[in-house]
Order: sequence, then C-alpha cells, then structure tokens
Amino acid sequence: MNRRNFIAKTALSTIAVSAIGSKSWAAEAFTSMRPPVAKRKFVSKAVETTISNVKKKIADKELAWMFENCYPNTLDTTVNFYETGGKPQTYVITGDIDAMWLRDSSAQVWPYLPLCKQDKELQRLIAGVVNKQAEFVLIDPYANSFYDDKTKKGWNDETETKPGVHERKWEVDSLCYVIRLAHGYWKATGDTLLFDADWNRAMKAIVSTFKEQQRKENSGPYRFRRSASNPTDSQFGFGYGNPTKKVGLIHSMFRPSDDATFYPFLISSNMFAVVSLRQLAEMYTSILKDTGFAKTCIDLAIEVDAALGLHAAGVHPFAGKIYALEADGFGNHLFMDDANIPNLLSLPYLGYCKMDDPLYVATRKFSLSANNPWFNEGKFAKGIGGPHVGVGKIWPLGMVMQILTTSDEEEIKYCLKTLKATHAGTGFIHESFNVDDPKDFSREWFAWANTLFGEMIVHLSQTKPHLLALQY
Repeated sequence: MNRRNFIAKTALSTIAVSAIGSKSWAAEAFTSMRPPVAKRKFVSKAVETTISNVKKKIADKELAWMFENCYPNTLDTTVNFYETGGKPQTYVITGDIDAMWLRDSSAQVWPYLPLCKQDKELQRLIAGVVNKQAEFVLIDPYANSFYDDKTKKGWNDETETKPGVHERKWEVDSLCYVIRLAHGYWKATGDTLLFDADWNRAMKAIVSTFKEQQRKENSGPYRFRRSASNPTDSQFGFGYGNPTKKVGLIHSMFRPSDDATFYPFLISSNMFAVVSLRQLAEMYTSILKDTGFAKTCIDLAIEVDAALGLHAAGVHPFAGKIYALEADGFGNHLFMDDANIPNLLSLPYLGYCKMDDPLYVATRKFSLSANNPWFNEGKFAKGIGGPHVGVGKIWPLGMVMQILTTSDEEEIKYCLKTLKATHAGTGFIHESFNVDDPKDFSREWFAWANTLFGEMIVHLSQTKPHLLALQY
C-alpha cells in the first residue's frame, strides 16, 4: 500500500499537545510506550545500556521519554532476524507498511553501528540487513522496496515488476544507502566475512545501474508509469522522465520521498552517489583486493562530481548562487528542498561537504527560508515539508537533520523544543504533521523517523551534552 494511505489523525483527550515552550503534563505520565520485553522483536543489551546512560543526561523528562521510546523502535518493532544456511538475514519493515525499503532499513539500523563491538548479536543482526539488501539488489536494482516473501507481488505499475518487489520506483539514493550501510558496518566492526560472492555481484549490479542511468547511449531499460490521482506517483515522458542533456549525471526517476522528480538529475542523490562510490572503492581496495573495480568506482565518482560542479548550482533570484534540488543539464534548475534524506540540507551529514562550505551555507539558508516553496511555518512549527504530504505540513526528519547539520545552539534548542511540542502526545516521531495542528499527523508508526531522532539525541549527548541538561 502507498504511504499516503497510512494517515493517522489522533485526538488525545487525556494528554494535550503542548504549545511550544510550555509543560504538557505531569512527570508521572511518562510511562514507557515500548512493547513488553517478551514482545520485542530484538533486545540488545548495548542499546538498553545506551538508553539508560543517555537518559541520565537529559534533564527534560518529556524529551527523555521520547528518546526512550524512539531510539530502540526499530529493534522493538520492525526486525525479523533469522539464519539461512548459517548466514544471518534481517528483514526490516518501515513500521506500518510490511515492506523493506533499501533506504529506510539502512537508516533504521545505522545508529546502532557504534554498539556492535559491545554486542555481537546486534552485529549479526546488522550483518543480516547487509545480506538481505544484497539479496534484494540482485532481484532488481531498480526497485526501492521488497517483500521477504519472494512470491508476493506489489503494485501493478507500468514497469517490469518482479515477484518479491513491493514497489519499483527507481531512486539513486536507495542503492547509495546499501553501500553506506555496508561501509559503515565494516568500519564499525572490522568484519569482512559477509562480503562474499553474492555481495560482490550486488555491488557490481549497483555500479552497472548507475552507469546505465547516465543514459549516454540510450534511455536504458527502466521506465515507470502508474495510474494514480496524484501526479507525483508517476513519471513524465512515457515513463522515462523529462528530457535531459547527457552530461554524466545519473538519472533518478524518484526522490527519497518516493515522489517523482521533475528534472531527472536529482542533485542531492548524485552527491550521495559520489560519496558512496568512493566508499565502495575503498572496500574493494582493502577487502576484495579488486583494484580494477575500485578504479571503475573512482572514475565514475570523479565523472559525476565533475558534472555536479558544472550543473548542480544555479543563481536563484533571491538566494543567489545555491545548489538546486534538480537539474536537466540544459541549464534548467528546480529550486526547492524536500525534507527526505538525502536532501540538500543533509549534504554534510552524508559526507559530501563540510558544514561551513560557503555554497552549502547559502543553500542551507535557502532551504530553511520562505524562498523554499516547501518550507512551511505555522502556529506550532516551521520547517521543511514536501509534495508527498502537501502544503502546510512538515517532516520531523527535516527538523532532526537541522540539528545534525548545525553548530548553532539556538537553532538546536528551537528544534528540540518544537519536536517535543509536536509529537501529539504519542511519544514518537511521525512522518509529517500540520504546522497549525500537530494532532493532524501522518504515520503513527514510522521507524526511520523514530530511530533518526534517537541518533540525534545520542549525537548531542556526545557533542553538546549541556543542551540536554536544559528544560524545553
């Protein structure tokens, strides 16, 4: 089912949503919203210890309660961990949709990587995600989400959807996230045993797909159309997208929000691809000792990065020279930012540039201003939303990413205060909410947002613990 079908509106009579800066309810109301231990999908001693240690640093009881609920949400509710022939396998649903997105599953387990050396079972669980993602890529590198049941069929779209595929929206970032998790796992654990023949074939399929979608010689094998009332669920040009000048950038038919791109060169995802290709080259040099394929990855990263240097930025009439979200190679740019990651806001988080890079600073200022058509401001909040949920809504993911990409403590305090004030009394982070009514939210169970919130709190506990010692 489409994510838009999971819109939950909650009216909580016993717990009122707080106005920003006010106290919402008594401390005794903050009982854990986690499942009982016996009903949790996976229990990690290292994660439980982290929760206990970090909570001690959080003075605000409501914020501490949200952290306790959110940080382990992926492990508590979304993972199915098993072994096949002694090989760990982990199927990770997004929450309220029984399907595994390559992007979401990577982001959902990413915050637990630093704990792997303390918890070998947790390490095996994440190794299982790496294995499962490689398996899915080999089914179809153009698909964004999959079922664990290889006979199950998803959407009936005008594209070549194979059994086991939930949705076949081609998104460059999906494959980048697969590389990012594998590289992060290796760096965190030193374990190289899972980088076997299947993983090798999957990585080569990823690079082949990237090159195929540069479309230098033809349009390639991928096209996508869907009969839907919302135009962002389908693609232009008989499924191939709007025309482009073939400049070396990789075409992405959909954004990380699963919305169709307008101009097929999605800049933030191409930047993510540059980072991922360099990470893959490092792995092939150090682990597989395949310097030939490592060079292929580096050469492609250099080519895409050079094309970004020529086509990623443009001059906005109010913001000046900034990165565009999308381009077509003909000189046209789409100036906007979307809350889903990778977006322009997230570039330092993903490792493409530094937070003080002048072009990024100018772009970030645009993203968080009224010049960005998808920046929304209302009675309860201001932040980035996107076409996926419409005008007047923001994604907490974007607000969490604000914190992870700034050293400005006033901005961090505003975002923490707002996140606390807009969870609608649930203790969890949602996909989106109405800036004038936080009780009007989408996706009551959205593990990516929950776990990223937990990642951010852990980050602050390590880098700016004095901010967690405040009341919000």
